[in-house]
Amino acid sequence: MTTERRAPLDRRRVADTALRLLNEVGLDGLTLRAIARELDVKAPALYWHFKDKQALLDEMATEMYRRMVAGTALDPADGWRERLLKANRGLRTALLGYRDGAKVFSGSRFTGVEHAAQMEDNLRLLTAAGLTLPQAARALNTTYLYTLGFVTEEQGVHPLPGERREGYDMDERARLMADFPLSARAGAEIFEDYGRHYEEGLALVIDGIAARYGVS
Repeated sequence: MTTERRAPLDRRRVADTALRLLNEVGLDGLTLRAIARELDVKAPALYWHFKDKQALLDEMATEMYRRMVAGTALDPADGWRERLLKANRGLRTALLGYRDGAKVFSGSRFTGVEHAAQMEDNLRLLTAAGLTLPQAARALNTTYLYTLGFVTEEQGVHPLPGERREGYDMDERARLMADFPLSARAGAEIFEDYGRHYEEGLALVIDGIAARYGVS
């Protein structure tokens, strides 16, 4: 008689299970109890690895980052603009792969230093272009926060690609706001065609960095 051997319970296995459940139940429904049930263990077993839900979210965000950069190499030929574009487009794509992905990432702290190599290279590229270190840090952080905020709002309408929450019908919105014609027409610029609007906004941010700090 043989018994099935389960993989040992460690932080990465718990985070992997949590990310799979996230797409089913969303962040509000993701509890340590639900994760323990999925892993077929008692909930207290998870507290050996995570003291609370935020600690788990930190590990989930770290695992999302690991997956985002796995198998990708930085292009040494990139200029600073190209690097900011690629990094933020990659982040948006990664976040959109998970229900509430942006909320998980927001405010989380990486549990390792896997991100440091890419950050170091990005800062080196930006300072080589003429930015001071504080300016380079601000440029990286501002584009990151733009992407994170944009995807948070995007996922409020489209929790996952192909899904759309109720309450975002543009014709109904226009009817309700008929007394405010400009605001009514602006609805399509806010709640539709997210890909195009993201690119336009990211270009605005990067152009602003160039203008503010005098780099081309």
